[in-house]
Amino acid sequence: MLSHHLKNALKDLKDLIEITESDIEDIKEAGHDPQFERLSLKDEKIKSFEQKKAMIDYEISSLMSANPDKDLPELLNEEQHQFLDELKVELSNLRNINQRYAKLVLAVSNLYNTFLERLVPTEMQGYNKVATKNPTILEVRV
Repeated sequence: MLSHHLKNALKDLKDLIEITESDIEDIKEAGHDPQFERLSLKDEKIKSFEQKKAMIDYEISSLMSANPDKDLPELLNEEQHQFLDELKVELSNLRNINQRYAKLVLAVSNLYNTFLERLVPTEMQGYNKVATKNPTILEVRV
């Protein structure tokens, strides 16, 4: 059963990596709608991975409780060791890809905030930002 949970958790991680790579490509091309459409799928995969991780933890805990005189590496077979090693690698990959994505999101956010500030100048009054002038987004001259 542990092998099954490890295999499925690995699949969820690979799917999350693929979704995030798609998000990176879309943000580079200013394709925001596809990113928003994938949010629910991404949330679903995250929840699925968390459930599988909880099942993995339970299975390992059960193995350790049933065999208190043995260390964990002795209780796992070769396939399970391989899945755990691959899981570590994919978690690291996901972390790196998420860092790249976060940098792009921050850059785009700063760009939009700068444009907005130029279109609608604001100043801080206490903790609130208020428009300093009557904003004119479009002025037509004939």
